[in-house]
Amino acid sequence: MAEKTLLIELFQPFAQYRNPFTFYYAQTYPLPPKSTIIGMFQNALDDWYGHKRGIETWWNLKVSVHGGFESVFWNYQQLIKATKTGISLVRFKGRPTLWNQDRPLYGYPITSQRSPVIQQELFNGWLYIFLRHEDEDFLEKIKSALENPKKILSLGRSEDVVFVRNVEFVERQKRDRDRFQEIGIIYPTYIKMPLDLLRKKEYPTYSVPIKVVFKNNGQPVRHRAEITKSTFRDANFDPVIYVGAWKYLKLTDKVKIEVYQGPIGEFKIINDEDKNASGWL
Repeated sequence: MAEKTLLIELFQPFAQYRNPFTFYYAQTYPLPPKSTIIGMFQNALDDWYGHKRGIETWWNLKVSVHGGFESVFWNYQQLIKATKTGISLVRFKGRPTLWNQDRPLYGYPITSQRSPVIQQELFNGWLYIFLRHEDEDFLEKIKSALENPKKILSLGRSEDVVFVRNVEFVERQKRDRDRFQEIGIIYPTYIKMPLDLLRKKEYPTYSVPIKVVFKNNGQPVRHRAEITKSTFRDANFDPVIYVGAWKYLKLTDKVKIEVYQGPIGEFKIINDEDKNASGWL
């Protein structure tokens, strides 16, 4: 049975998808990586660590993300600088107080240290996320959770709320030919492909997280209460190229593509296993 494809249309006023490979400032990925998107769905289904349906069921979701933001801006923030022992709750002057660096965290003239950080942030974004999975019931559950959310949904940081504009199953458009050497990309997207397949190497390359599992002593965490200071965040990364809006992707050889009709035009997703090229993460 052919896998069904779910299209999710989101509006996001602000976003910051932290690139962990930047240090002097907090760079954002231009689009949310797969792990961030999966995290939003797990939150919507109250399955934060994936054990209700199985961890691999979640990470076997195929994701293709398209869209973009109106502008990029820089935000200067003072972030809490935690020590190796972390933030703790102690009794100070007769009442429970959050404690860090041998000082109160809030509410007193002298508090623990903050670190000035410049964050790159995105403003006014429209995202179109395609999902595919062999378990049709799983996609139906995601669709239902997004159409009738039980909580405020966010993508990235907890304050980066999203508004679900539309969720629907879409069919692949049939074409006389499905192999192309030049592909017009209307909406920015991530694509996995070998660099020698590119005729022009003019596209930014990112290493994006595609799978994140929290572990204690090698075993996946099953609940938030199991998270401790020694919990290991096991992240897998894949290299992708980022193709911006209204670009022609010019290749050294023809590749297979899939075309879907969205609310504002066509979306093209490369899917060629023989060429090791794919818009599905």
